[in-house]
Parts: sequence; structure tokens; C-alpha cells
Amino acid sequence: MDHSKIQHHYSHQYNAELEQIRTSVLTMGGLVEQQLEFALNALNSGESEQGEEVVSNDYQVNAFDVDIDERCTQIIARRQPTASDLRLVLTVIKTTADLERIGDEAKRVAKMAVRLASADHSRSLFLQIEHLGSLVRAMLHDALDAFARMDVDAAVEVVVQDQRIDREYENIMRNCITYMMEDPRSIPLVLDIIWSARALERTGDRCCNICEYVIYFVKGKDVRHTSLEQIEKEIEG
Repeated sequence: MDHSKIQHHYSHQYNAELEQIRTSVLTMGGLVEQQLEFALNALNSGESEQGEEVVSNDYQVNAFDVDIDERCTQIIARRQPTASDLRLVLTVIKTTADLERIGDEAKRVAKMAVRLASADHSRSLFLQIEHLGSLVRAMLHDALDAFARMDVDAAVEVVVQDQRIDREYENIMRNCITYMMEDPRSIPLVLDIIWSARALERTGDRCCNICEYVIYFVKGKDVRHTSLEQIEKEIEG
């Protein structure tokens, strides 16, 4: 992270507290990345054991969320942060909330993987999910990298990537509907694939949220619920 973006205080303890919560977010992000990777591996390989591991490890993600939230609350109560310090604490709180939800989406994919492990299925649909999953994994990695460096340009690039995620998701939806119409017996299987795709699409949205918080911290501008064009204008302004 560019430490010039963080205020430095006479209290070394205060500086340490701010740095610790930022570091904890990145550690939590690494765990969430691993959860998503394992869930996708389970879905693509048909190995239910890895999917079950993701489900059983979700408590670790939740524990990070609770711990970081508590430390942020203590900083607000004891330090009464203002300006960029306050924006950093709020960015951390919001980012961990989205990371926790990405962990939930990874768990959903893992549960689908366990159910689909023994099912006969169309390999073409799974190849599409595999491709979508690889895009979303890259997007999560880039979002965490943007957070680590508090890099506005990198954050905008992640928001741009979400458009491709949405197109891939819509493609999968169309193919799944066609598949169910051609073979009604496939409906239970295809519904699980649809829910997996939906979880991945939502993960992409969460990654965008994280990058919007980065922009908020660096620029002091709330760009949520705005178009990509408007975000680019806000950054240039």
C-alpha cells in the first residue's frame, strides 16, 4: 500500500492499529481467495471432498469479519478518527463485509459441487462455469491488489472487468434455459449450475464494491450506484 495515502500520527500505537486492520483485511482476502479456488476446483473436478472442506472452513472467514469489525469499532470509540482515517476505517468495515459475503458465495458453489459430484452432466455447461469461475477468481485477486495498494486506476479496471462477467453469466443463463427445454429431465441438474453461476456473478459484484470503497478512501467520493462513465468522471474531477 502507498503509505503516503495514510495520515501519520504522533501516536505510534494509533498508526499500528490502522496498519493492523488493513493487514487483517488482506489476510482475510487471501483466505477468501483460497475458499473460492477450492470451491471451483471441486465443481470442475467433481471431487466432493474439496467442496466439503470449503463448507467446513467458512467459519474462519466469519471469524475474521467479526474480529476486524470489533477492532474498527474500538478505533472509532477510542480514537475518534476524522478525514482520511475515518474513511480508511469505513473502507475496512465495508470491505470485510463484502469479503464475508464472497465467502458465503464460495460456500454455495462448494455445496453445489458436492451435489453435482455424482451426477451425469453436460460437459459443455461445466466448461462455461469453469471459464466464468476463472474470470471471477482473477477479478477478486485484482480487487484485493487494488485495495492493498489503494490504487484507483486498478480499482476502475476491476469495475470494467465486471461487464465481461455479466456477459458470460447471461450466456450461461441462455444455454441453461435451452438445455432444460430440450431435456426436461435435466432441470434439477441445470438449476444447480444456474445457482453456481449466480453465486459467481454476485462475487463479481462484490469485487466491484470493494473497488468502489478504494476510490472512496483515496478520492473522498462515494461512487456507489453510479455508472462506469460517471465513476471515471468523478476520478478525473
